[in-house]
Amino acid sequence: MEIQVLRNFLAVAREGNITNAANHIHIAQPSLSRQIKNLEDELGQKLFIRGSHSVSLTPEGMILRKRAEDVIALVDKIEDEFDAMGDSVSGDIYIGGGETCIFRYIVDILKNLQKKYPNIHYHLFSGNAEEVTERLDKGLLDFGLLMQPADLTKYNCINLPEKDTWGVVMRKDSALARKDSVKCEDLLGLPLICSRQSLQKIEGNTFIDWFEGKLEQMNIIATFSLSYNAVLMVQQGMGYMLTVDRLANTIINPDICFRPISPILEAGLAIVWKKYQVFSAPAGKLLEEFQNSL
Repeated sequence: MEIQVLRNFLAVAREGNITNAANHIHIAQPSLSRQIKNLEDELGQKLFIRGSHSVSLTPEGMILRKRAEDVIALVDKIEDEFDAMGDSVSGDIYIGGGETCIFRYIVDILKNLQKKYPNIHYHLFSGNAEEVTERLDKGLLDFGLLMQPADLTKYNCINLPEKDTWGVVMRKDSALARKDSVKCEDLLGLPLICSRQSLQKIEGNTFIDWFEGKLEQMNIIATFSLSYNAVLMVQQGMGYMLTVDRLANTIINPDICFRPISPILEAGLAIVWKKYQVFSAPAGKLLEEFQNSL
């Protein structure tokens, strides 16, 4: 299976039309059709459902698309690292993490690094802990920012000096908005919107412990990975969002507010990278900045 064939397969998947894909990647349409047919024969699976004017992925094709995207991303990363080898420090750094205002610590360090090495480029990936660690393990990220608790057995880490505070985002016209803080019993019977990471049943998850064994009684109507769309649900009165402070902008959205939970619950954050990882020159310089600054 050749890398270029995988690139061409992804082009067809994106365009939904073999002729359009062939024009886009500057290859003859019969040649591209033959490549796709040979790929299907090699894998022993039908990858596309062919219509009169378009093609769409089969379930097997969807699986290959995800795997091919990971493979191509890793190949591109390897090529970038070798292209960057030389006397000057240049190239790409890949960082993943969830939403948190504490990411500003990393931004401050990136700003300092940019002054020293202006030819470094930065690529940020947003996702929950499961998505970030998956990409770390595949070599698609150099560093990840993980909220605690998280399984760090495979990683080296540096803890950030500040913590996030857990609480509830709600409409200001809610009865709970009149409280200074929210207790577990205040949420019984209310529609809740929770981050998926907060509900992971892993050792040390103090957020689940906060529910005092009442989690099964809670009315969780939705879960989310990133907060923007969840905030829209709160604004429409669909429920109460359990999240960390400062993700929902209560200045831009004056109809909502944040109240911390009681007893207070904080979550630490850590910059992590794979143990025994061999870094590119730019990523190595960033690691030095992390170690010196934090």
